Amino acid sequence: MTKKTSAEVYVIDFACYKPPTTQKASKEDVMKKAIQNGQFSEETLDFMKKTLERSGLGDSTYLAEILFEPTYHPSITAARREVETTIFGAVDMLLAKTGVRCEDIGILIVNCCIYNAMPSLSSILVNRYNLKQNIITYNLSGMGCTAGLLATELAKHLLQVHRNCYALIVSTESITENVYLGKDRSKLLINCLFRVGGAAILLSNRSSDRNNSKYQLLHAVHTNTSSSDRSYNCIFREEDDAGIVGVNINKDLLTSAIATIEPNVTTVGHLILPMKEKILYVVNYIAGKLIPALNIQPYIPDYSTAVEHFIPHVGGKPVLDELQKTLGFSDEDMEASRMTLYRYGNTSSSSIWYGLAYVEAKGRVKKGNRVWQIAFGSGFKCQSIIWRAMKTVDYDDYNNPWTDEIAAFPVPMNLMESEPLPFYFEPSK
Repeated sequence: MTKKTSAEVYVIDFACYKPPTTQKASKEDVMKKAIQNGQFSEETLDFMKKTLERSGLGDSTYLAEILFEPTYHPSITAARREVETTIFGAVDMLLAKTGVRCEDIGILIVNCCIYNAMPSLSSILVNRYNLKQNIITYNLSGMGCTAGLLATELAKHLLQVHRNCYALIVSTESITENVYLGKDRSKLLINCLFRVGGAAILLSNRSSDRNNSKYQLLHAVHTNTSSSDRSYNCIFREEDDAGIVGVNINKDLLTSAIATIEPNVTTVGHLILPMKEKILYVVNYIAGKLIPALNIQPYIPDYSTAVEHFIPHVGGKPVLDELQKTLGFSDEDMEASRMTLYRYGNTSSSSIWYGLAYVEAKGRVKKGNRVWQIAFGSGFKCQSIIWRAMKTVDYDDYNNPWTDEIAAFPVPMNLMESEPLPFYFEPSK
């Protein structure tokens, strides 16, 4: 019996939604709206202000429309409007860029962590774009900021089975119904870091698309440490003592993140690092075991020898700082993610696509370059995707969310330097 060869998977293109300027808000605007709300104590407002000042966010991120109303009264209608505006905007742009017909899309995967609609978001898109009746659809929820890249790996597996097929991935999050109005500091980070955003990505396994694709998928690596109570509980949606629902982020977050990211990165290293780096790592490890008295420091492989572009999920400034320290990446390597956090905030699972769009807008993606996207989130989970650029990407794409302002970036690092976030989180119950 002849074994089937694996189908090559390509990214034809992707699109990131850029909200209108009417939804743009500075850190000062956010605090004014929090004060205007009238439900936060002085102590809570002071904590939120310090968190915003140290968050790594700039003054041009986007809030949900409802937060510009005099009072905060979320509704199903407003939440649906936020999500539909974002995902329709991203998909419309992607279809215009690629010229792919809706009837040719065979797989649809939508991910949104907290917001759940009925009918599902995938059904909303099938209805909106009149997608074919036998389309394969998946709706991923509750999977945090990792879900966009998890959807990519899911699409990869599906494209091994369904040949000559297009797969559409849509990643977003909703803020409208998820503002936390209580006093628990562990649940206030969502208010301070998360912003409106979304992305649509078109994948193909058609050999005829090889020459007009942007990227080829080389590797997908997934790590899940949910079996650990510490990891499982570090990000948890629950009610506080007053019955107010919020997403609890406790003091175990950074420890759990590193414990999940490290084995993922190690596996990626086996796949992509040049032999020289692998040998140096092994020699260092053996020497440390054989001669412990020398107190040899662990060798951190130089991952920049294996990839030209590193795009981690923006998370928050402390997470990016710790990731840079752990992996030894330079400030330049981290630039795309730090600028994405500064300009767009944490848009959850779509943030890694804003980061890649930044690198493209800078004209840095050349044919043959390798791109490493890595995302991490609740569970705790970590997902890495390695791409190879199929061509030198045109940086003058008017649909790129950075194009009309890329000359202003990167902002000076001193504008982003700050004291650590005022973490004071209790473990989840």
